[in-house]
Amino acid sequence: MTSVGLMQPIALDSENLFRLVHFFDILAAVVFAVSGSLVASRQRLDLMAFMWFAVITGVGGGTVRDLILNVPVFWVQNPIYVSACLVTAVAMHFVAPLVESRYRMLVWFDAFGLALVTVAGTVKASDAGAPALVAIAMGVVTGIVGGILRDTLGHVPSVLLGREVYVTASVLGAWTYVGLNDLNVGRLPAMIAGFLVTFGVRGLAITFGWSLPVFRESAKRERWKSQPRDSAKE
Repeated sequence: MTSVGLMQPIALDSENLFRLVHFFDILAAVVFAVSGSLVASRQRLDLMAFMWFAVITGVGGGTVRDLILNVPVFWVQNPIYVSACLVTAVAMHFVAPLVESRYRMLVWFDAFGLALVTVAGTVKASDAGAPALVAIAMGVVTGIVGGILRDTLGHVPSVLLGREVYVTASVLGAWTYVGLNDLNVGRLPAMIAGFLVTFGVRGLAITFGWSLPVFRESAKRERWKSQPRDSAKE
């Protein structure tokens, strides 16, 4: 068997892996669409609102990423993403209470989707020629902006304002891909590592309730703020 013949199974495996990633990318959009539909259900909105929340959550992050990178918007080129979100919205209009009762499972699916789109966004930015820092930022934008838009429109606390480890997981996963890719370890291993870091960090945060330290004012400043001011000196 020639060396070319030996390389063919590897190339085939890589091609199949990319197809699998594409499938999971659509699945991630569906998972985010479910979370958007749940916001609509809690607000007791109609079917059109379900569709709006599903689409804006499912493809919002990737849309902002593509506009910033000045590349064709992914769902305009391939409408299957929007179609999947719309189908999800219609289904959720009827089964939202059932899904809500299994919210813990949905949180894990959301972590899975976050890991996928973070890596996908980072890869796309890198392929577009973006510098490493920009590529990391675009990975994070892809992962969280849809949720920010959902929370803003639904008048619920944004993921940015929560103490849970969410954005941090996306940053670490994007950084992992960029770092390994720059070290020439291979595109696919870097993608897998970025996914595992994002999902692993987010999963550990879910399991153990991890959160980052918050800003706390010093005792001296708090005492200064609590003291009455002399209006005559102001």
